[in-house]
Amino acid sequence: MTTRRARLAPWAYGAAVLAGAGLVLFGALVLAPTERTMGDVQRIFYFHVPSATNAALAFLAAAVAGAAYLATRRAAWDAVNRAAVGTGLLFATIVLVTGPIWARPAWGAWWTWEPRLTTSLIAWLIYLGALLVRRVAADPEQGARLAAVVSIVGLLDLPIVYFSVNWWRGAHPMVFGPKGGGLAPGMGAAFALGMLGTTLLHAALFGLACREARLADEVAALERRQDREREDALAEENR
Repeated sequence: MTTRRARLAPWAYGAAVLAGAGLVLFGALVLAPTERTMGDVQRIFYFHVPSATNAALAFLAAAVAGAAYLATRRAAWDAVNRAAVGTGLLFATIVLVTGPIWARPAWGAWWTWEPRLTTSLIAWLIYLGALLVRRVAADPEQGARLAAVVSIVGLLDLPIVYFSVNWWRGAHPMVFGPKGGGLAPGMGAAFALGMLGTTLLHAALFGLACREARLADEVAALERRQDREREDALAEENR
């Protein structure tokens, strides 16, 4: 049963990825009406905002897993941290790519140091650092500890990203409905579909990343075991 489940898992994750992506595309490109002021470029909203939300969820998961790893030193928590940082960076990259594409017609420039874009870039750099410290660490355990600490520190930036448009004056694009605020009914349905699809896509990618991280840990453990056995065998021969 376990072997069969292991074989079916990648197919289930793949189906979830396709379903999630399909929901987002249908909502943004088919269901959503054309916004009256910005036109079709506003459709980026249905990719941009759900990606930002899921990036924040991933970074929150990375911080929780990092704290749990520091408290328990269990490899399973480190695997969750690696998976969450990776998926969070993916969605944060989507945010940073779609943001300037949306900003170009809105502001007349690909990039301005607008508060939310700037703080989002800082969050992306922090979690990129969580990946990089693993490469420069002296050993995997030290890398896991450093990544956990960086993930926890990075969590402090998320409230700043969220409240930046209120704390500082900025020109972050807003979507206006027929009455001057919020989303028009058709836009609300498309946004809900986009959020659902993006979250489903995120869940599938996160599951795959956790699976890959656990398998990588198992391979590393087997390699360490083989190295110890070879060392023991050599020691026996030299006696």
